[in-house]
Amino acid sequence: MAQPDGEPLVSSLWTRSLISGAIAGLTVDCSLYPLDTIKTRLQKARDHTAPQTRLSLRQTFRGIYAGLPSVLFGSAPSAASFFIVYDGVKRTMLPPQPIGSKPNPQSRSHIILTHSLASSLGEIAACAVRVPTEVIKQRAQAGLFGGSSLLALKDILSLRHAVSASTASPSTPAPKRGYGQVFRELYRGAGITIAREIPFTVLQFTMWESMKEAYGKRYLRTVETASSLAETQIPASTSAMFGSIAGAIAAGLTTPLDVIKTRVMLARRGDGGVDAPVRVKEIVRGIAREGPGAFWRGITPRVTWIGIGGAVFLGSYQYASNTLEGRREVQVEKGL
Repeated sequence: MAQPDGEPLVSSLWTRSLISGAIAGLTVDCSLYPLDTIKTRLQKARDHTAPQTRLSLRQTFRGIYAGLPSVLFGSAPSAASFFIVYDGVKRTMLPPQPIGSKPNPQSRSHIILTHSLASSLGEIAACAVRVPTEVIKQRAQAGLFGGSSLLALKDILSLRHAVSASTASPSTPAPKRGYGQVFRELYRGAGITIAREIPFTVLQFTMWESMKEAYGKRYLRTVETASSLAETQIPASTSAMFGSIAGAIAAGLTTPLDVIKTRVMLARRGDGGVDAPVRVKEIVRGIAREGPGAFWRGITPRVTWIGIGGAVFLGSYQYASNTLEGRREVQVEKGL
């Protein structure tokens, strides 16, 4: 149904954040999933007891969509959670000014602090949904459990059952079982994931917002509609370009944290399902033994994936937000 010029399609700010975020999450994860799979396989720990052979092109691309079902269940809720919190914090700390009013001066440090806090809290909320799907997805991507998300999930859920006495070994400690262990396994790597995501998101969204702000000061203007005044909005294509630049830079700088996170999530339990605590310090030492370059393994597909993904993610978010908000996109004339 067509809306009057300038009238929001969805009036609730929270609903707009939820819908826009969900659309952005699904769009980017479905379109760029193969690059994420390649990155995960490159970052997977090497077996030093086996001959080191380079993967053929066919082996690298086999099962390129392994683990996708788990992502489809988690991408929309996690992205929606992020933008609900992100936009909510921004509205609280940087309230919008009415059209025609004298704007309140905001210091540059206050704006950066707001974007950093909003993105950090948004990532923590998103990780509550994203981490379990990441654990299942990356195990399938790495070829574990035949590349099946369902089998990877069943393996984790099997921890709720106690081990029978006939299979227990006197020399082997009894494995930890129960729903608490299922929860711990689903959220394995949550700490390192948050430690990776917060610096990445702070860098990406601070740069993205800064570029949008600079663009807005030069090109955004107030236009008269049939009933009132309305402010033009940044085009989705421009927002996508800024998102791509910010995402690629942030991805490159945080690649070592991503490698550590991948290794933690791919760590296997011991024989017989015995719980083997995964210590980040040991993971880091293992990567260091492979050489300094191991910390930057997968940087090319990661930067490519997130550079393109930043354009798709933030561009689709901006488009959905503009559409639901009912604002016009600014038209920049040639020569400006």
